[in-house]
Amino acid sequence: MDFETVMQELEALGKERTKKTYISNGAHEPLFGVATGAMKPLAKKIKKNQPLADRLYATGNYDAMYFAGIIADPLAMTEADFERWIDGAYFYMLSDFVVAVTLAETEFAQAVADKWIASGEELKMSAGWSCYCWLLGNRPDAEFSESPLASMLDMVKNTIHDSPDRTKSAMNNFIYTVGISYLPLHDKAVETAKAVGPVEIKRDKKKSSIVLAFERIQKDVDRGMLGFKRKHVRC
Repeated sequence: MDFETVMQELEALGKERTKKTYISNGAHEPLFGVATGAMKPLAKKIKKNQPLADRLYATGNYDAMYFAGIIADPLAMTEADFERWIDGAYFYMLSDFVVAVTLAETEFAQAVADKWIASGEELKMSAGWSCYCWLLGNRPDAEFSESPLASMLDMVKNTIHDSPDRTKSAMNNFIYTVGISYLPLHDKAVETAKAVGPVEIKRDKKKSSIVLAFERIQKDVDRGMLGFKRKHVRC
């Protein structure tokens, strides 16, 4: 299936209501408003196609960029490709749910995520922390070194309240993910969550939200989810 056909198919799947929802969350024109579930039949026909994914991502059209993440072949992507993709990610749905997710399937995910976390740029930092969440929620505990992750929990504790809003959200999610999906540091994550307490996240044109990692960890422990791992990172 060629680029023009995919763009036409995506446009046909667009819904005005979905478009308005995406815009209220930070997306902007151009976009069609395609529900992510509606993309699945199209993705099944294409499977993985990195050249097509790159071309779709470069359009700047939110739906095309999101779909690019679904059909991307992470193993065919270089670190430079991910730098290009993160530079094009203009809001958190792209940085955290397209770029970070795709990066999490590579062998160099942690190295790139570490660089982004240290960048000082809101969406890069958010993508870096989110990438660790996708990694920890999928890969075996044995693939990670405990010490760097413990240091990252300390970094969150010391800096979360002074970080940009999207980064705060991803950091808070990191505490939760370590607490549930990485057993060696469960206790430290719980302590960190308690020390951090409520985190206020301001959102454009919307009421601020308050997130509490400790409550979320406790709730999922009670539900028997301690040690949870996803089978797949991407849908």
